[in-house]
Amino acid sequence: MKRFGILIGCAMAAFAASGDTVLIHNADVYPVTGAPMKGVSVLIQDGKISDIGAKIVPAKGVRVVEGKGLRVYPGMLDSGTELGLSEIGAVRESVDSGELGEFMPQLRALVAVNPESEHFPVVRVNGITSVMTFPSSGGGGGGGGGGRFGGGERQMISGQAALIHTDGWTWEDMEINRSAAMHLIFPSIVGRGGRGGGGPAPDSSVLELLGVAGAGGYTAARRTYEQQIAKLNDFFDDARKYQKARAANAPGFLRDLKFEAMIPVLERKVPVAVSVGRTSAIHDAIAFSEKQNIKIVILQPRELGKAAAELKAKNIPVVLGRVLALPETEDSAYDESFTLPAEAYKAGVKFAFGTFNNEFVRNLPYQAATAVAFGLPYDEALKAVTITPAEIWGVSDKVGSVEKGKVADLMVTDGDPLDIQTHVKHLYINGKEVALTNKQTRLNDKYMSRQ
Repeated sequence: MKRFGILIGCAMAAFAASGDTVLIHNADVYPVTGAPMKGVSVLIQDGKISDIGAKIVPAKGVRVVEGKGLRVYPGMLDSGTELGLSEIGAVRESVDSGELGEFMPQLRALVAVNPESEHFPVVRVNGITSVMTFPSSGGGGGGGGGGRFGGGERQMISGQAALIHTDGWTWEDMEINRSAAMHLIFPSIVGRGGRGGGGPAPDSSVLELLGVAGAGGYTAARRTYEQQIAKLNDFFDDARKYQKARAANAPGFLRDLKFEAMIPVLERKVPVAVSVGRTSAIHDAIAFSEKQNIKIVILQPRELGKAAAELKAKNIPVVLGRVLALPETEDSAYDESFTLPAEAYKAGVKFAFGTFNNEFVRNLPYQAATAVAFGLPYDEALKAVTITPAEIWGVSDKVGSVEKGKVADLMVTDGDPLDIQTHVKHLYINGKEVALTNKQTRLNDKYMSRQ
């Protein structure tokens, strides 16, 4: 039996080695960080881009993929999902994106990721090779973790978001950064559909209609909001006291998992991804970050307004929500979501795209394309789903562009990846070609071949 196991292991190693090196020959390469290169080859070796050039001669035994007439782009990155954590929103047992507790920084989304989720093959077909998966998206996915729970408390810190590949045998295989961000669902005076952001304060009559003002109207809502902000500051202050006691090795010091998880945040090594909605909430979140001396990324704002200049001045990046979305209120402009990326670009705010709902992750390239139709330059749209999110999450040295030495996360297409008519012909994740099949393609093949 032992000998048999050794033979199997050797065979598996030989099989893996045979697939380690691939040459994509004579394709047009769009590195995103530089000018397109026509008719060149890309050599993939040991999971990385080993070389790019017109005169690469493959060694004997190297698998060659003919790229004539095709394009090579970096794989796309969605900066706001619950992939691997939420399967069917209406089936509670398949949702693992929200836990009880106001402050849960010790929770890691990565360890709960299900590599066999049916969502992963669906998004791979459209060229998405990596995603940020949040322990709670603040209202996007099936978990609804950004809302209220238990006795009516509001969750504020939902845990650590992970940056993962969309393919792998295990969550360890899929990991790019297990603690890419700490997720903070910022308090708001009036919750809007669980998005976590607060808009301009309505008057008491509006609050009554919303069910907020039964006991005191706007004054009571404002008081609750200020209490939540105070509680949030207290938690950060306590974490900082813990940090100092830990460093001093104080007598009787006891480790606390919650505060241990906060130390990288306080050291500014891990950014805080802050779910907010309206301009006033963005301003308050910035003020909070300055008071606590932490790095932040704004998630899913519904407007920027005057906050755009502040974000630009303080170099705070933003992850925009779905462009293909309905107006937030009946008084909103019909195109408020369509034009927001162009507004951010004109204001000089660094931004990426997130879909914040698993069923829409596959449409990431078309969200970017819609923004182009409403004023965003094409090159900026493509960067917002490739190199810019890689920069925001601190992994631009690994992924986000087609460059020598980077991880081979690549898509080979027959056209512009933001065009709905384009097909992804080959997809490479960590240098391994991934099958472009899912439940829908299997059903299509099944019924198309029926006699």
